[in-house]
Amino acid sequence: MISIFRGILFALLCVAGAAVAEEKNILVTSGADRAIPIAVVPFGWQGGTVLPEDMAKIIGDDLRNSGVFEPIPPQNMISRPSQASEIIYRDWKALGAQYVLVGSMVPSGGRLQVQFALFNVATEQQVLTGSVGGGTDQLRDMAHHIADLSFEKLTGVKGAFSTRMLYVTAERFSVNNTRYTLQRSDYDGARAVTLLQSREPILSPSFAPDGRRIAYVSFEQKRPRIFVQHIDTGRREQVTNFEGLNGAPAWSPDGSRLAFVLSKDGNPEIYVMDMGSRQLRRVTNQGAIDTEPFWGKDGNTIYFTSDRSGKPQIYKTNINSGAVERVTFVGNYNANPKLSADEKTLVMIHRQEGYTVFKVAAQDLQRGNLRILSDTSLDESPTVAPNGTMLIYATRQQGRGVLMLASINGRVRLPLPTAQGEVREPSWSPYLN
Repeated sequence: MISIFRGILFALLCVAGAAVAEEKNILVTSGADRAIPIAVVPFGWQGGTVLPEDMAKIIGDDLRNSGVFEPIPPQNMISRPSQASEIIYRDWKALGAQYVLVGSMVPSGGRLQVQFALFNVATEQQVLTGSVGGGTDQLRDMAHHIADLSFEKLTGVKGAFSTRMLYVTAERFSVNNTRYTLQRSDYDGARAVTLLQSREPILSPSFAPDGRRIAYVSFEQKRPRIFVQHIDTGRREQVTNFEGLNGAPAWSPDGSRLAFVLSKDGNPEIYVMDMGSRQLRRVTNQGAIDTEPFWGKDGNTIYFTSDRSGKPQIYKTNINSGAVERVTFVGNYNANPKLSADEKTLVMIHRQEGYTVFKVAAQDLQRGNLRILSDTSLDESPTVAPNGTMLIYATRQQGRGVLMLASINGRVRLPLPTAQGEVREPSWSPYLN
């Protein structure tokens, strides 16, 4: 569901204008190669009570969500070892597993002590071992941590399963009574907590690089204004109060600046504010609508959406030189740019020529190929994991706004469990300590 503020920009951006430039990129629709089979064996448990979470399932789901691994279903497992000495490698070779992860949990002083080990089935060698401890309320944290370590060991890419997500829910009780809630959860939608509730819309939440602050747009003053909130204390501060649109806040890589969109001088344009001095700097100055900024990791480049070519496309600008370059050419609508961590992939909302549906797409910035990642329509607000392997976006399913998780390689698409009401505006956290 297109939000109120973004709906305004959407309508403005879709106004027909000059002819779109010649398409220079290539559309790719084929899938990826097969995922790596891995067995995450249910962990041994020596306590007398039933644990509230299945640690092995959480780890397996994490690895599956990356699109790199395909966990073997527990019901297909021939044996269930919990330590190295119990592994019979021929069992796992028969199942086609390339890796097997085993573990055991024991109660210790009111806490849990977890031992785990990862093995290469072909070489019959241990590739990772470790231990982690915590309370029963930290089972998910420990499972995500083990998944992070395993993923990095096997791929060389840092795992992003211990991250968090922001999103907004809208519950409509009557025509003039809607409650908007800003929530934070695990990246997979579990353990949601409320950060803010309002009877007016909340839009575009965004984590600061330190993971301790968030920026968002609130209509609590009956018009869009940007706020920054400290997660731990709940302390809020209003950072914009300009006439017209105030929206789409995006933190710089070092967290010292905030880019956003203002229409105080006429057209919606991109500005940057120094968060220390509150000094404001205009970045774009063109007759078109410029919106949805996203920073490159050099801290000098901003990707953004503009209709300066006639229809919405993605551009990038150097905020020092002012040089602007068009980035997308496939389709008659490309918007809401997000970069992968290595800046090789640009994720966006895309509409193909001749179609009316909006899908999530990923463009290889080196080769120019563009690949559709979603199989839904009316998709919006993509957000990318800090390691670039997964994304979350808002869409509609059975008439309701929901969040979908997809792997960048296109292997995985699944809805995330979230609260009741319309769910929208997801934002992935940075790595957290």
